[in-house]
Amino acid sequence: MDASDPRARLAALVAQHGVGYAALSRMLRRNDAYLQQYVRRGTPRVLAERDRALLAAYFRVDQSELGGPPTPRMTAIRRLSVEASAGPGAMVDGAESRDGARTMLLDPRLLTDLRLSPSDAGMLTARGDSMLPTIADGDTLVVDERDQRVGARPAIFVLRHDGVLLVKRVSRRDAAITVASDNPAYPDIVLQQADIVGRVVWLSRALR
Repeated sequence: MDASDPRARLAALVAQHGVGYAALSRMLRRNDAYLQQYVRRGTPRVLAERDRALLAAYFRVDQSELGGPPTPRMTAIRRLSVEASAGPGAMVDGAESRDGARTMLLDPRLLTDLRLSPSDAGMLTARGDSMLPTIADGDTLVVDERDQRVGARPAIFVLRHDGVLLVKRVSRRDAAITVASDNPAYPDIVLQQADIVGRVVWLSRALR
């Protein structure tokens, strides 16, 4: 069997790790003979995407070794140096890092979908419950730092106010800027001007 064949690669990984085909098949919730038939008989001809992803994660290899497309290299995004409060407020102890020393990783395909370049993006973690149910404590946020335009239609921004970094729903009417929480337990703040960091364009939430 050709060494570049994903079936050969799977067979080598099975032998290397000393795990049985039947046990791996059960991990995939398939019948016990599923992977053995794939390797020795070529049935199925290719692994299902879900099965390939699970096997690649189990063996800690790239999916391309098992017949899938290469996993794209993750893009380093600058991590803002403080967390954005979706609660009482997180003190800002300095300017956000722009030296690349503090980074978070993001799938480049997501940046393409957001039409956002790494140099214009920042990432940070939300803390508190003032933006529930939209944003929960611990959510990871991606911020488009190009977009600092506050309009009549409310949008979610990260902003600085009184030495505190906030994530809030912000809108402008005439000369007044309203900084609102989605949680009705928190009152609105009305400002004449706001120091906007950028607009929140994506969030990730861990299921607990």
